[in-house]
Amino acid sequence: MMTDFVLASLHHVLIFLLMAALAAELVMVRPGLAGALVGRISRVDGVYGALSLAVLVVGVSRLIWGAKGWEAYSGNVWFWHKMAAFLLVGLLSIAPTIRFTRWRKEAAANPNYVVPDMEVRGVRRFMHAEAAIFLLIPIFAAAMARYGY
Repeated sequence: MMTDFVLASLHHVLIFLLMAALAAELVMVRPGLAGALVGRISRVDGVYGALSLAVLVVGVSRLIWGAKGWEAYSGNVWFWHKMAAFLLVGLLSIAPTIRFTRWRKEAAANPNYVVPDMEVRGVRRFMHAEAAIFLLIPIFAAAMARYGY
């Protein structure tokens, strides 16, 4: 029972940290982006990726070692909606990550590099979509707990 509590708590904390990392990226990625901020965004994005992986590992651990087990989740339609939303957020994060890496390389090669505003706007569209879909995850989790049986 303690394992289930620890895994559930860790899972929730990681989800909150993941959203905080995405929010930090959204705050930093803005028109006029240049200089050291480009490197910071890339580092925050690395943290975002690591947190995503940690959420996945802990979530799978809950399925294996949690009190409810795989059977409680596998037939729950809201669980699959939550997984689809998480996957979609992950897929949407690929394009910004590629851009952040390119921007970091450009800024390293040219200290006066300023990211074109059009590119910033394009990346922000992906990030806004990520954030909007991310907000569905706790809604689906609540539905899982209440209507999934």
